[in-house]
Amino acid sequence: MGVKIKGKYENNFSCSLVHDSGEEVYTDAPKDNNGNGQAFSPTDLVAAALASCMMTIIAIRANGKNISIGQPTFSIEKIMKTSPRMIQEIKIEISFSVPLTYNDQTYLESEARKCPVALSLNPEINQNVEFKYG
Repeated sequence: MGVKIKGKYENNFSCSLVHDSGEEVYTDAPKDNNGNGQAFSPTDLVAAALASCMMTIIAIRANGKNISIGQPTFSIEKIMKTSPRMIQEIKIEISFSVPLTYNDQTYLESEARKCPVALSLNPEINQNVEFKYG
């Protein structure tokens, strides 16, 4: 079963996308690439997809092992390469405010790095992920 997303070019290098669920997302080219930078760029969505996929997998795996993770937060930094224009690096910091055992930390970090988005990205993209505890 696949997900269908419909899209439309709006204008000024912007697109609208509608998910099966009816949720809408807009993209805009970044300021450094002829856009207005008024919404996520397509490459921003890739970086956000990686971090949110990792977080989702952490939550699923933690739930399956009865590990309490609280409500972790994460931040993302996307770094572009100019030639060819592509994502060079995605830096992600995932922070947990609840204590986790070393074994739980190791397990969840390993599972996060195997999320579907991480495994789908070009291996040339450096996925720099840092986990913080406490």
